[in-house]
Amino acid sequence: NLVNRKLALRLLQRLGYEADVAEDGQQAVGMVRVTAYDVVLMDVQMPVLDGLEATRRIRSELPPDDQPYIIAMTANAMAGDREVCLDAGMNGYVSKPIQLAELDDAIEAAAVARRGVPSAAF
Repeated sequence: NLVNRKLALRLLQRLGYEADVAEDGQQAVGMVRVTAYDVVLMDVQMPVLDGLEATRRIRSELPPDDQPYIIAMTANAMAGDREVCLDAGMNGYVSKPIQLAELDDAIEAAAVARRGVPSAAF
């Protein structure tokens, strides 16, 4: 929703990152097809196409070298929710409400996984 998107954007800006925003999962898949993103923050619950299915499509459609690191953003913090996200092809997981330090850690993990370097050099 709009509030969550604004909050995520504000947190990313505080961490020094720029971001594009998709309104729904289908739009997110389309954006990833045409832009090489290093990291995608994927809300699990989105209109049109949820984040789990959007992730599955990205994983099935893009060549291995073009795959972004996908971090799930979800209000679901029940036992097993993290595993559902990882099973769908997501690489990381942050729960809402998103905390600045948790988001920073998730992006740092993405930088190390993708490049083997800390995010300051990402």
